[in-house]
Formats: sequence, structure tokens, C-alpha cells
Amino acid sequence: MVVASLTVLRAPGYGYSLLETLSEAGFEVEANTLYPLLRRLEAQGLLTSSWNTDEARPRKFYRTTEYGDSIAAALRTEWTRLDRAVTDLDTPDTPGSTQ
Repeated sequence: MVVASLTVLRAPGYGYSLLETLSEAGFEVEANTLYPLLRRLEAQGLLTSSWNTDEARPRKFYRTTEYGDSIAAALRTEWTRLDRAVTDLDTPDTPGSTQ
């Protein structure tokens, strides 16, 4: 969820729009899970936020920081490495494979 949120929020977005985007991508997440995550990522310096009061309903917009983008890139790299390792384990010619 962290990587997905940081990736989507490279463009500014508010919580509900992030929920919709993640849901459309197949990530099922509840608002009561997402909003604390956004606050935690902001506290860690991975996101910034600002209020948009131009519309009738004020919204807090989040955006990934440079630091957050570098962390997301590192996490995506690690995810890819782990995915390859698991896939390799499932290949018949790989030592330790169960096939």
C-alpha cells in the first residue's frame, strides 16, 4: 500500500481520490486504514500536504516528496527482486523447486 500510495501521489491528490484510484487498480483498502497511513507517511517526510479551500468543500491534498519518491523507487526495486526470486523458486529447473 505504501509503494502504491507514494507512486500515485507523485501528482497531488486527496484521500478519497486516492482510495478510488487504488480500488480501480485492485487494491482494496478502507478509509480507516488509508488516512492514518497518509498521516504517517507525511510525518516520515515521504509526503507533503496542503489544504485546498477553493472549492465548496475543503480538501487536504497530498504529494510525494523527493525523498518519498526515492524511497518508493527503492521499494519497487526490492519488490521486483523478491518477485523474481519467488518466480525462480517456482521454476522446475531451480534448486529447491517443488515441481
